[in-house]
Amino acid sequence: MFHLLKRTTTLPTRGRRFFSNTKGFDSLVIGAYTEPTQLTTHVSNETRNLIQKQLALSRFKKQGDVRVFYDMGGVKQLAVVSLGEKKHQSKTEEGESVRSATAIGIQTLQKQGATYTGVDVSVDIQAAAEGAVLAQFSFDKLKQDKKEVDNVVEPYAAGMDEARVEKHWEMGQIYGASQNVARMLMTSPANLMTPKLFAEEVAYLLAGLENVDIEVHDEDWATRQNMNAFLSVSKGSEEPLRFMEIHYKGAENKEEKPYGLVGKGITFDSGGISLKPSANMALMKGDMGGAATVAGALYGICKMKLPVNIVAIIPLCENMPSGNATKPGDVVKAMNGKSIEVLNTDAEGRMILADALHYISSRFQPKHIIDLATLTGAIDVALGQVYAGVFTNSDKLWKQLETAGESVSDPFWRMPIHDDYVREMKQSLVADLSNVGFRRSGGSCAAAGFLKEFVGKDIPWAHIDIAGVMDCHATKGHHIKGMSGRPTRALIELMRTIQ
Repeated sequence: MFHLLKRTTTLPTRGRRFFSNTKGFDSLVIGAYTEPTQLTTHVSNETRNLIQKQLALSRFKKQGDVRVFYDMGGVKQLAVVSLGEKKHQSKTEEGESVRSATAIGIQTLQKQGATYTGVDVSVDIQAAAEGAVLAQFSFDKLKQDKKEVDNVVEPYAAGMDEARVEKHWEMGQIYGASQNVARMLMTSPANLMTPKLFAEEVAYLLAGLENVDIEVHDEDWATRQNMNAFLSVSKGSEEPLRFMEIHYKGAENKEEKPYGLVGKGITFDSGGISLKPSANMALMKGDMGGAATVAGALYGICKMKLPVNIVAIIPLCENMPSGNATKPGDVVKAMNGKSIEVLNTDAEGRMILADALHYISSRFQPKHIIDLATLTGAIDVALGQVYAGVFTNSDKLWKQLETAGESVSDPFWRMPIHDDYVREMKQSLVADLSNVGFRRSGGSCAAAGFLKEFVGKDIPWAHIDIAGVMDCHATKGHHIKGMSGRPTRALIELMRTIQ
C-alpha cells in the first residue's frame, strides 16, 4: 500500500520545545551530514548541540546510518539519518541521499509505532517526498494478517516558503505514487493480473483524469489488423489477449503530434513450448514490467497535467505452452508484412512489440517512440540491477533520457545498435527474419536490432531493456525488495522537461 494522506489536526506536546513543531508531529526524520556532523534543518542551537554530541558518541558516520532519540522536547521520536559527506556529493547524489535517508527514517519510525511523522525537506523537497512515498509501499492485500499502517507523513519545513514546499512536495508524492502503481501491477500474481484484468485496472486508475481516452481492443480486432506476431504469442493461453491504446492530450494544441510510449505486457511468461526452467519462473509475473511502467508514468503525467500529447500502446497476453501454442520453426507474418521464423518461443517479447511498434509508427507518426520491456536476460548479465539499458537511433533522445534518469537517480546506460547484431537473424532459410540468432552472444543487442526492423523510418526511437532492473533482491532505503517499478520516475521526468 502507499499513502498520499494529509492530517490537519495536531497532537498535544509537553515538556521543553526543542523544535518548531506547529503541526504537532509525534515523530521527525532529520538528515545530517558527517565530517563534521551537521544537521540539515533549522533547529535551535541548544537542540543542535545536544544531538550532534550524541551522534558523535554513537559513531555516526556511514551514509544511511540512523540514530533514534526519544521524548525530545515535545517530539516522541526523532530519527536522524546520515546523508554522508556533503563535500563529495553532486546535486544528483545529494537528492538520492535525501531520498534514501527519508525512506530509512520512515521505515525505522514505523516499526516503532509512529503515527504522524514530519520529514526534513531542507535539502531537497521533491526527493524527500519521493522517498517518503516509496518507503511505505507494501503488497499485503492478499495476506490474512495485514500490516495496519496509519502513519501520516508530511513535510517538516521550519522557516521555509510554504507555497514552494507544497508545490515540490506534491510533485514528489506523484512521482513516488506513480512508481508504486507500477510496483503494484508487477507484484500482483498472474492469476489476478491477466491481460483482461490489467486493462481494467489501468482503465480504472486513469478514469476521471483529464484529457485521457482509452481504447481496449480484443483478438478479433488484432486479427483484422494482421497482428500475427502478437497473435502467435497469445495462442497457447486460454486467457484472451488485450491491446490497450491510451491517448493523453495535455498540450494546448490537441492535434499536435504525440510522443509515443510502448510497453511489453506479457502478464505471465512460461517460455511457451521453449519452456523456461522452473527455478524463479514465478518472477515471470513481472514480465509485463514495460506495460506497468508505462501505465505508472501515464498516471503521473496525467495527475500533473503535463502540457504534452502522448499515445501509449500496451499489447497484453500470456506466453503459455499448449496444443495450440506456436512451435519452434513456425513462421508468421507480422503487421508490416515481414515474415518471422520463430526459433525460440521464449523470445516472445520482441514478437508482440514488433506489431505494436509498427502500429504506433504507421498510425500516429509520433515525435519519438520509447518502448520498455523486460526483454532479455543478457541485459541483466551486462548491467545488473543498476542501469537500464537504452538502445536508440537518436543522440538527442539519448541525451534527454540520460538527463532525466540522472535527475531522479533512476539511471540509464547507452548500448550499441549495429546491423551486424541482426545479420544472423536475416539468414533464415524460410523467412525474412528469425526471432533469435544462432549464437547467444550480444543477446540484448540482437533483440534491439530485431525491434528496429519494425520502427517507422526517420522516427526517433529508443528501446529500454529493463530486465535487469525488474526486481530488487533486498530492501535498501526506498528500494523495496520485490518488483521495482523502474524507470517510472525517469519517464515522468523526461515528459516534464522535454523540449
